[in-house]
Amino acid sequence: MIDDEVELVRRCLAGDESGLRAFVERFQGVIFGLCYRMLGHREDAEDVSQEVFLRVFRNLHRWDQVRPLKPWLLTIAANRCRTALEKRSRNPAQTEFAIDPVAADHSQGSIDFAEELQIALDRLRDEYRTCFILFYQQELGCAQIGEILGCPEGTVKTWLHRARREVAEHLQRRGMRDADNEMHRI
Repeated sequence: MIDDEVELVRRCLAGDESGLRAFVERFQGVIFGLCYRMLGHREDAEDVSQEVFLRVFRNLHRWDQVRPLKPWLLTIAANRCRTALEKRSRNPAQTEFAIDPVAADHSQGSIDFAEELQIALDRLRDEYRTCFILFYQQELGCAQIGEILGCPEGTVKTWLHRARREVAEHLQRRGMRDADNEMHRI
């Protein structure tokens, strides 16, 4: 896989348009998925994903070929998402009219587990949410997550434990009786 990644990066660095397209096609789902989970809004995730790819292509020559490409890409994506979240928190006027998904009427039982999980993730502290997403969605280990976030593995484990607990508590409060079973299937 690493040899394949190295060849793909070489094609991109050479300006090969088909290589650039193949690179985006290969990683767009991973990048968009992380951005969407971290930001919670499709439009924001699309914008940040584009920003990530621009940054990646500008800095592709800096990638260390002896290391896997995916964690490097996810580091850039997570950093861009954190920057977007910081901008959002400094400019609350944009979201003051947003509908709180928990406050919306779900009395008809129309909300499913995936929606509840997203609501729970949206309520987590940024670093907890990022750990949760990188661990469960991207299937990275705690050591890799620590590298991406620039913190010790023990801190990642603590944040992941707290994130799991908060998500499970939210799901149980919202009537998801099998929250623990569902959490293990993620």
